[in-house]
Amino acid sequence: MSTPGDYRSATARLASCPVTDLKLSTKDPARTDADAIVLAVASADGGPRLLADALPKKVADALAALLPALGVSGKADEVLRVPAGDGLAAGVVVLTGVGAVPDTVAVEPLRRAAGAAVRALAGTGDVVLALPAEDAAQVGAVAEGALLGAYRFDRYKTSDPAPVARLTLATPVARDKDAKAAVARAQAVADGVRGARDLVNTSPRHLYPESFAEAARTAARGTKVKVTVLDEKELEAGGYGGIVGVGQGSTRPPRLVKVAYSPARAKAHYALVGKGITFDSGGLSLKPAKGMENMKDDMAGAATVLHTVLAAAALDLPVKVTGWLALAENMPGSSAQRPSDVVTMRDGTTVEVLNTDAEGRMVLGDALVAAREEKPDTIVDIATLTGAQMVALGARVGGVMGTDDARAEVVAAAEAVGEQMWPMPLPVELRESLRSTVADLSNIGDRFGGMLVAGLFLKEFVGETPWAHVDVAGPAYNEGSAYGYTPKGGTGMGLRTLLGVLEAAARR
Repeated sequence: MSTPGDYRSATARLASCPVTDLKLSTKDPARTDADAIVLAVASADGGPRLLADALPKKVADALAALLPALGVSGKADEVLRVPAGDGLAAGVVVLTGVGAVPDTVAVEPLRRAAGAAVRALAGTGDVVLALPAEDAAQVGAVAEGALLGAYRFDRYKTSDPAPVARLTLATPVARDKDAKAAVARAQAVADGVRGARDLVNTSPRHLYPESFAEAARTAARGTKVKVTVLDEKELEAGGYGGIVGVGQGSTRPPRLVKVAYSPARAKAHYALVGKGITFDSGGLSLKPAKGMENMKDDMAGAATVLHTVLAAAALDLPVKVTGWLALAENMPGSSAQRPSDVVTMRDGTTVEVLNTDAEGRMVLGDALVAAREEKPDTIVDIATLTGAQMVALGARVGGVMGTDDARAEVVAAAEAVGEQMWPMPLPVELRESLRSTVADLSNIGDRFGGMLVAGLFLKEFVGETPWAHVDVAGPAYNEGSAYGYTPKGGTGMGLRTLLGVLEAAARR
């Protein structure tokens, strides 16, 4: 039986830096030897409020009295270090904001506060977390946020602070089996997000379709996940014209990777499909230079799918999950496909390629057909698909399209795990813009509503299967400052939502 530990060993082989450990403790956090102790501060009309019930009252009162003078507000993402005073064994106190708290601190503010604090403590050896953690839900949120905040990508750095080495979460329910289970889940989730982030952050010089496929094999080694890879010859023979066409301009040929977790007595079968363009130059419809700078992130969907399947296996979810990684490098080589080329997709649909920079929908179309052929109960695809997603929803909110029930399932899971997803329509009138005069479809349509047009294109390849399409073009890669548990660069956005969908299916 695979365990979160098996998954951690596999992902550690690909890790950018040492993995942070987290343990639970019932020990008085004030007496716990550590380099730093993390405490929560809430914002309120009457001024900042220290949430330090775990500390002796005298110590807590002394710290609380200092908050106004320190300029602490308690707003989200606020982190301040101060020397520890008398009564604390730790050397430094770290105050982290949770925002306005009406009564009990909700899990997402806790997750974010823990992440912000631990992220700011890079290079620190031992950290004790004395945040509100009175039940399993709060314990899981603090653990997850802290582990996500501990992420660093140091593969190409000659010198950079290491992550926090050891985390201790002080909680009165440390011995409770539900709390222990919450931490195990948090570790599996964090390892999954970490794995996805690592892949997104890796240079395209090192990550290309073949090496991505090998990374999938390595990550799955020792787990209950089976990996199957189709190379360029098998793709050509199998009629995967969309994937082959996109990849033909590169010297590094495409791959389609199937990642399957098939537990006994599964309650449902979900197919997850991820866009895996390891670098997107735009092909002959070349992007401007500025538009290429972060195009190593165009495989974030495939990275998310791979590590969602691995996390589901690590948690032994009673749900069959089949992941499909549609991998290609979109380059303008001498053999690249041309605007006006017509390709035949896996299901026989012909597509006129009017813009080679609308390549993600082409590889996804083929992979959706492959997924559909196995007759899953539901298909969910995830992709950094359109710039129009960012125009509509910004850099932190993903768009969800698809059949009503599947779309609602994804949005509900996102809300439950703390990721921002917004339901979007698929207006039937926009389908007309995908008509081609020479083929069944063209690969682009109306410019306005481009995110929705792309969703309508994908809808052509799912048949009658319940399906949701998640566009994370903005949220998958953070070009701005780090915040909460989210670093600069690859974010792993979407993994927690997809895993939440699978966990909800497991509970039904």
